Amino acid sequence: MRIEPLTDATIDQAHAVLRAAAEWDVPDLPPVAKSVFAVAVRHPFPGTEQERYLAVDGDGTAVGFLGLNLPQYDNLDNVSILLVVAPSHRRQGFGRALHAHAVERARVAGRKRLIGTTAGARPDGASFAAAMGAEAALRETRSRFDVGGADRERLDALRAEAWRHADGYRLVQWIGVPPDEFLEDLAYLDGRLLSDAPVGDLVMEAERVDGARVRGNEEARRARGMTAFHTGAVHTATGRLVAWSTLTGTDAAPEHAWQQITIVHPAHRGHRLGLIVKLENLRHIRAARPGLTAVDTINASANERMLAINRLMGFRPADTEIQWQQAL
Repeated sequence: MRIEPLTDATIDQAHAVLRAAAEWDVPDLPPVAKSVFAVAVRHPFPGTEQERYLAVDGDGTAVGFLGLNLPQYDNLDNVSILLVVAPSHRRQGFGRALHAHAVERARVAGRKRLIGTTAGARPDGASFAAAMGAEAALRETRSRFDVGGADRERLDALRAEAWRHADGYRLVQWIGVPPDEFLEDLAYLDGRLLSDAPVGDLVMEAERVDGARVRGNEEARRARGMTAFHTGAVHTATGRLVAWSTLTGTDAAPEHAWQQITIVHPAHRGHRLGLIVKLENLRHIRAARPGLTAVDTINASANERMLAINRLMGFRPADTEIQWQQAL
């Protein structure tokens, strides 16, 4: 086997490995589209350097993929790792070779730990991570909202009841890059995420986010063929955006979306703003994507407050994920 840097000529082979693995490990999720993957390889998110490798066996068949993301603004001791072996070639040593390469590259970069995620009911990923010496640092719950089976009257009633607790706030919505007037407020909220949400035993520091980074993240999503739907709550007296929720979907899979960040400024909690922005954003994306059938979201299993909001809306547990951490 040889491990070689990914090139434009081998992107299709790498995507085939990722697609086969996704269909085996998490068959209820749409695999990443080739167009999205190709752009992601060439254009990382702001503040991230990335390395991409393809594993090829002696017959020239692509058998594995390794992605390394190296943060440049914060968490400078960490490397985020995506290690995938095609299901037909597992338990033959390819994964171990890719892991050894990841360790070597992380050490060359002066990093101290690898962080990666396993998912799916099949034990392949978790067994491999444990065998490599990684420790389960954070357990997460993936929940799914069945759009077609949702009780719209109940959701409308929930939204109306929540708004009765939110006097003094107004709604704002946008798609993609946010209005300039809200950039710094969004940067503050985004930067709080790792401080507010449970991170288990992961060694991670709060991200340093500014308005330029918020804008750059949205531009990177757009380049990938992703559309982000945003809903915020503005405190009328100050004009500050104090709650925010995001849903993202791709043009390649318009039937599916991911519920991303939902966060409320600490000084404005207790007004049901988290529930409001999530419910209003769901209406936002449904109006734009009538073919939407499912929304998935991932939360720390210990984050009972957010999981309770999800259950209230109609989300149901679909899978368990584990974030693994390995000190080098």
